[in-house]
Amino acid sequence: MGKAVHLERSRKKTLTIGEKQMTIISSFLSLLLQSLEVGESVVLATIVANKGSTPRTAGTRMLIHTDGSFAGTVGGGIVEAEVIRSAKELFQSGGVRLLSFDLGSQELAQSVDMICGGTLDVLIEHLEACRENLGIYTAAFDAVRAGRSGLMIGELPRIGERAPEVRRCVLQEGREMIGACSVDSTHLQSLLDDFESGLETSLVEVSGKRLLVEPFYAPDAVYLFGAGHVARHTASLAANVGFRTVVLDDRAELANADRFPAADEVHVLPSFHEPMQRVAIDGRSYVVIVTRGHSHDKTVLSHALRTKACYIGMIGSRRKRDSIYRLLLEEGFQQRDIDRVHCPIGLSIGAETPEEIAVSIVGELIQVRAYLKKRQRAVK
Repeated sequence: MGKAVHLERSRKKTLTIGEKQMTIISSFLSLLLQSLEVGESVVLATIVANKGSTPRTAGTRMLIHTDGSFAGTVGGGIVEAEVIRSAKELFQSGGVRLLSFDLGSQELAQSVDMICGGTLDVLIEHLEACRENLGIYTAAFDAVRAGRSGLMIGELPRIGERAPEVRRCVLQEGREMIGACSVDSTHLQSLLDDFESGLETSLVEVSGKRLLVEPFYAPDAVYLFGAGHVARHTASLAANVGFRTVVLDDRAELANADRFPAADEVHVLPSFHEPMQRVAIDGRSYVVIVTRGHSHDKTVLSHALRTKACYIGMIGSRRKRDSIYRLLLEEGFQQRDIDRVHCPIGLSIGAETPEEIAVSIVGELIQVRAYLKKRQRAVK
């Protein structure tokens, strides 16, 4: 396809995050890009389909380097050994292979140390450190970092067949296609529309072609209002468990990338009286209020309660909480608004130090995220 393809948002379906992938995709793409950017070709192994009982599921990835080192896993045992062996061959010959494993056989089941009766299809491909591959994976990584979701689509060989490469493209809602794909724009749009929230890597047949469709999801965002000691440790932990982390404060000496190297964004606010101007808080946003004073906390909270944030937490004692709640009720907020707030913030684990408080806060964020995803699946 020579012309750019523009894909618009479906009226009924939107792409949202799959909780398993939100951490994995960003960190894995980062590792892959580190190799490609320095000119190191790698072998990428991806479970593209699984049926029945298997140690890993579709979308699980493994990155293999020329020196034999690797990151990730496709299940261990004979399956992984065969993938690594085939990877060594691909470093010599190049190309792509699609391997199929029957875990119902006694030898394979014992090798993965569990009773398995399913099957796995694993795509292994030699990725050259070339401009095309670097562009494709950079586009996906940049989209995730910027909070956008989309699809990566690859055209696959048949089981056992060899091919010189997997032709890939990256699709993002409302943006031009990056890469190459021989599937027409109507079918590409249909693929984008059909991938509802939470769906993982899948094999699909389109116009006689076998496609690997890999959703990449923007992580849920944590907005930290305040850049003190608690915020510093919370930002690091939140980033490590897959949240997109944004820090906001009115003190430039604290709100900077040097103090928050793990944060995706750091903003210096003119004041806390208009804290939401720099960010777009929606139903997948987590607001954490840890400013340096009660008045700032109340100011940010009053703005946060006007958003659709799925989580609002505020640090402080019960006495402080009750005082702020009383003032907000006097200003016209309803009890149902107050009931949205987690305060004192964090799980009750007896935390005292900034590091411990950060653990309790992030633990609560994980708990809420898991509950929301479970409820989302139940609705479907």
